[in-house]
Amino acid sequence: MYINCHTYYSLRFGTLSELELLQLAQENHVGQLVLTDINNTSACLNFVRKAQDYGVKPILGIDFRNGVDQCYVGIAKNNEGYQELNNFLSEHLHQEKKFAPKAPFFKNAYVVYPFEKVLLNEQKTFFEHEFIGISIADLRRLPFSKIIELKDRLVVQQPVTFRNKRDFNAHRLLRAIDKNVLLSKLPQIEEARPEEKMFPMQNLAAAFSEYSFILENTERLLRSCSIHFDFSEGRKPQNLETYLGDTASDEVMLEQLCQEGLPYRYEEVDEVILERLQKELGLIKKMGFVSYFLINWDIVSYARKQGFFYVGRGSGANSIVAYLLRITDVDPIELDLYFERFINLYRVNPPDFDIDFSWKDREAVTQYIFDRFPHVSLLGTYVTFQVKGVIRELGKVFGLPKEEIDVLCDGKYHPSQLDEMSLLVLKYGELIKGMPNYLSIHAGGILITERPIHYFSATHLPPKGYPTTQFDMVIAEDVGLFKFDILSQRGLAKIEETLQVLAYNQPEQGETFDIHDIKRFKTDPVVNALVKSAQCMGCFYVESPAMRMLLKKLEVDTYLGLVAASSIIRPGVSKSGMMREYILRHREKGRAEERAHPVMLQIMPETYGVMVYQEDVIKVAHYFADLDLGEADVLRRGMSGKFRSREEFQKVKDKFVDNCRKKGYADTLIFEIWDQVASFAGYAFAKGHSASYAVESYQTLFLRAYFPLEYMVAVLNNGGGFYSAEFYIHEAQMLGARIHPPCINKSMAANCIYGKDLYLGYMYLRELEARVMERILKERKANGLFLSLADFVDRVPISIEQLSILIRIDAFRFTKVNKHELLWEAHLFLSKSTKLDHPKLFPAKPQHFTIPKLHSTDLEMAFTQLELLGFSLCSPFDILVDPPKNANGKRDLETYLDKYIDIYGYLVTVKNTKTHKGTRMNFATLVDQHGEVFDTVLFPPIAAQYPFRGRGIYRFYGKVVSEFGFLSIEVLKMQKQDYIQDPRYADMKTSKKPGVSVK
Repeated sequence: MYINCHTYYSLRFGTLSELELLQLAQENHVGQLVLTDINNTSACLNFVRKAQDYGVKPILGIDFRNGVDQCYVGIAKNNEGYQELNNFLSEHLHQEKKFAPKAPFFKNAYVVYPFEKVLLNEQKTFFEHEFIGISIADLRRLPFSKIIELKDRLVVQQPVTFRNKRDFNAHRLLRAIDKNVLLSKLPQIEEARPEEKMFPMQNLAAAFSEYSFILENTERLLRSCSIHFDFSEGRKPQNLETYLGDTASDEVMLEQLCQEGLPYRYEEVDEVILERLQKELGLIKKMGFVSYFLINWDIVSYARKQGFFYVGRGSGANSIVAYLLRITDVDPIELDLYFERFINLYRVNPPDFDIDFSWKDREAVTQYIFDRFPHVSLLGTYVTFQVKGVIRELGKVFGLPKEEIDVLCDGKYHPSQLDEMSLLVLKYGELIKGMPNYLSIHAGGILITERPIHYFSATHLPPKGYPTTQFDMVIAEDVGLFKFDILSQRGLAKIEETLQVLAYNQPEQGETFDIHDIKRFKTDPVVNALVKSAQCMGCFYVESPAMRMLLKKLEVDTYLGLVAASSIIRPGVSKSGMMREYILRHREKGRAEERAHPVMLQIMPETYGVMVYQEDVIKVAHYFADLDLGEADVLRRGMSGKFRSREEFQKVKDKFVDNCRKKGYADTLIFEIWDQVASFAGYAFAKGHSASYAVESYQTLFLRAYFPLEYMVAVLNNGGGFYSAEFYIHEAQMLGARIHPPCINKSMAANCIYGKDLYLGYMYLRELEARVMERILKERKANGLFLSLADFVDRVPISIEQLSILIRIDAFRFTKVNKHELLWEAHLFLSKSTKLDHPKLFPAKPQHFTIPKLHSTDLEMAFTQLELLGFSLCSPFDILVDPPKNANGKRDLETYLDKYIDIYGYLVTVKNTKTHKGTRMNFATLVDQHGEVFDTVLFPPIAAQYPFRGRGIYRFYGKVVSEFGFLSIEVLKMQKQDYIQDPRYADMKTSKKPGVSVK
């Protein structure tokens, strides 16, 4: 009898999940109800999926509202009616249109107008599919209105938004958050009525006992509705069924493409390759995944034609078919990739392909997909209220001062110290935490469906401009919709741009290699030497301090070693304590046989019985715990995200333990292995995924090895990487580049290089406006180099403030005129009232004036660069108050092994982490006086005593230690060094102290 029910997907309005709504129905003996969220269908599919578990017949609808003003409720008679409602809602969401007072004519959906609206609009005629909703509160007025005469049009419309008083209070808080007002200022019109609750069926029937015809009408309406989606294990994929129009043609095409790919990928095609290929093709056809492969092939084929770089990752990288179709660059035969991770008969969903494109190219690929296929949408996701965020929002709603809100967010308080308002914030914060706040977009998921997407969901239109589903990837998979992941990655843009830089800086070199010739790179001794020495700054995935440290400890000098390292570095392995154990087993012969369980060692011999890759979870579950491959895959998927809380996952976990006990394993062993699985799997890479990363790493390592300067320019122009731009500029300098500050005649918006001369781009001038850059470059391209400051001012419309930035950074140094004199000239040429709309029609007449002799120093320039660029181009050690008292650097660490060293370092990056006891410790990477990088560790007592205070130079005293050959300094004392006072303000007498710290 409930035809107007809300969940918390009625965003910032509803208060309960779809499962809580079903539970509420079960408790009140409600056998059928209609889910009608406000302008939203996020909960619909899961509501249908779970309804049978609660003995409820699910019916779907939408509550169409302008803000909180209810226009009418649409109720789907069937799946086609649900699609009609979704079409109608989506049109209004996309165009941001208000709903008209009168609903359109729906062929397969009912419309229920609220009693109040019918009275207000004086509506007298209704179609066969239109009804008037009467709530319990409306019964008082019904006998006195003419609406009572429309007996066959009246139905029960008792809205359900709350379970109890606490829910109602939470609802009011959500409405205040939504309207950004104090709770005391929330208009009552913005709230739902407190009586919007579910009553037991007998109570509802009793309330309408005098109007039995209303109950009968409602029952008749509900009986005529039926909705069905297939959530069974054997469901068919709902993606685009065929690529060419029929299955047979698709299968022929897939086989043909594989045959064409064989000679490209393999010099010799042996029985192992052909057997693997036939096995995969058979399963792909049987599982109905042929079109999925062909669509991915279509996307990457388009990318190659456009000259776009891409990397195929995910479990699909375990596939030889994907390798032959050039979706991935990972050879599963070479790496002995686990077939069942990629595909098996138990696996309902197709293999996962994450296809990375350059951030510059991804938009074009996305547009191509939307243009190429008939039914396409982006996949949605929900941004939920998080602990600190909801406390801040509620604090504002209750009118708490910022200081009190900060205390609550920090969690550093005792409940006895808090007043009533603060306690309410915490109480309702717990209730609202985890509720959806607004709809967003999945990082890269795209759905390409057989049916129109509105068959499953309404769509909204985020700023990206593409229709986006109102449900997430978990629900999509439940109903058989499998996403195509089109992602962006800056690493690929670095490769692409390096080749472009090479084309103008060393045109003769660009023809000497193929960037896709991975086999050559894998065996290149120069490249492998970089890996072994961990000289990987700027290189994809291998440049972080942790990765450099791991490469040294594992003595990695091969592609296969890098594949393993790419996965070992993931949080799961280190969290389980197995990273250290892996290193020990790698370095100590016989340790694996001594320490590993025989079954584990048999399952994973190449990784010494340690779980390293995601498929290892499947192997352990299958061979160690005797789960079938389907159950093993549930376990793998359940280790992360929403899926972990599902009952399917819990059943598999229980079976894992039971099976192990039946095999006679001790509980200590069972739970030790389970803990490894649990801590590890959510973060793990599939081996093929790791291999894909390693391929890209080798491409970047090759470019760094042979074209280091061009590569560093590309790194800088694409947002750097793990470190700041300053550090990559330093690295380029160490590799032989001459670094020049921005220049009017040589620089571009981004960095550029001529021979070994690297000119910084205008983009580093933080206060220089984009339009000024555009004008400079456009004018220079059209009419040639600038001859003088006067020539520049005549040709480029610019304000005195913007021109001053360029002069101060010495961008006019080609004039050979001191920048102080140029600033005088600039103020004579321009005034603050100078109009900037267009260049001057006639050159300014030269004025004759006398300027006092001025000069600038290198020291002054360093501080100007620090101000304008954020870093100086001189060594930071040159501007210390007190020069370093020694010349110790990285090169001396070997000599000081197990001894104490006094060393200076310029801070590059700090990683703050916590011990298992929750105390803070630091790992810091620094550059020494000679430009070389070294690493330090500050254990909790030292980290607490000596906190890092921002950028700058620090003096350390500590012990040089070696862990598996990786040298670092365990710090005992640390002191930040003072920079000299800025010479530009030295005469201002703002401080009597000789030095100031630059933070």
